[in-house]
Amino acid sequence: MAPTADELLAGLPETFRYSEAIAQINERQLRRLIGDGSIIALTRGLYRKSDWLGDEDLIEIAAKAPRATLCLLSALARHDLIDDIPAEIDIAIPRGAWTPDTTAPVRWRHFAPDTFDLGRSRLGIEGGQSIGLYTAERSIIDAFRMRHIDGADLAHEALKRWLRQGGQPSELLALAQYFPRTQSALREALEILL
Repeated sequence: MAPTADELLAGLPETFRYSEAIAQINERQLRRLIGDGSIIALTRGLYRKSDWLGDEDLIEIAAKAPRATLCLLSALARHDLIDDIPAEIDIAIPRGAWTPDTTAPVRWRHFAPDTFDLGRSRLGIEGGQSIGLYTAERSIIDAFRMRHIDGADLAHEALKRWLRQGGQPSELLALAQYFPRTQSALREALEILL
């Protein structure tokens, strides 16, 4: 007797690649699960179970760019430092790295490789995967660095909120030393706010 859809799905993770599925079930069974709607294709070669509720955009980005890191508006929103809900996901990758095509609305940012990992942590996303996320301090520094694009008001508002949440200026300034062009603007803003 052929295994049921539930039995086939039981051996698969919430999100998975084609190769991971074929290691558990055969291609005919996979096509049957896709055909009956039990499995949904996120992008070419990347699938999820239909009852899974997670952030498909982040899963796709993490699968296509392993060093992808939430930055700028997206990171500030994750840290609750701004009220905006960004229309696009700001993703940093090291300068010179390949920029993949995604169905997710991504604004790719290319950061210097020598400072790329400073203030970078991992954010767990559903399906046992993770994506990079800059810390609140790094996100504020980046907002000051990129204030010519997103506006100085955004950087100042994020800094104010971070300070209200108990942020320590010494930690911020310690990280800012690696971004010399940002230090003076950041120090001036801290002097006004403190």
